[in-house]
Amino acid sequence: MSPECSRVLDALGQPLPPELAAHVASCAECRALVEGFDALEPVEAPAMKVAVPARALEELAAHPTPTPWWREVLMLVGAYVGLTALGALALTSLGLFRNPAPLGVLVGLAVLVLLSMVGGAVVALAPVRRAAWGLVGTCTAVVALSVVLGGSGLAVKGFLTGAIGCMRTHMLLSALPLLSALVMLRRSAYHPARAVAAGLSAGAVGLLLLHVHCSDGSAVHLAASHVGPWLLLGGLALLVRSRLPTDNHAP
Repeated sequence: MSPECSRVLDALGQPLPPELAAHVASCAECRALVEGFDALEPVEAPAMKVAVPARALEELAAHPTPTPWWREVLMLVGAYVGLTALGALALTSLGLFRNPAPLGVLVGLAVLVLLSMVGGAVVALAPVRRAAWGLVGTCTAVVALSVVLGGSGLAVKGFLTGAIGCMRTHMLLSALPLLSALVMLRRSAYHPARAVAAGLSAGAVGLLLLHVHCSDGSAVHLAASHVGPWLLLGGLALLVRSRLPTDNHAP
């Protein structure tokens, strides 16, 4: 929707200024919208003018102060932390720290993945006018390349056996974080970049746990079995969020 279309939507029921009237004449969607609104019966229009402000006042009375957006970020990140701890406990019996990469690389990549987890939650829930695809894309590329290039280079298992095991573990560890992110996303208007950022932040839980747990550090394995499912979760969040109802249409 262009800025002119938004202005036409806001001006429905009022005389349009010349520049918006010219836009309506050249935009099929806006023309259909205006014609449909004008086709409302005269009896309905006054009722709408009274009902809409009344409902707005009811909502303001019920919720006089909006919930600060950073509280929702803290709630989501807190859920990630708790689920990461539960996943770590589940993997402890199998050996949590099995990555043979140097300690500096191991810690550095873990911090980078943690930053992507928190940053993705902020991008998904912060009240900015529009989430930047460039920021999401750049951060995703940096994390993905760092994970692939920061492996130990050791191939421990056959490709198919290792890939199936890590993919399954990644998806299981990220299922509840993804559900938490989708619940939070329903509280604001749908935006594709926000949905992808939320999916990637949720997938960072599985990515982090696999990073420290998996002993296979070959680039092919890391790309297919660690980064691949992480990117898939971003796309899955976009697909699911586009079909979910929205509780709050605020930007």
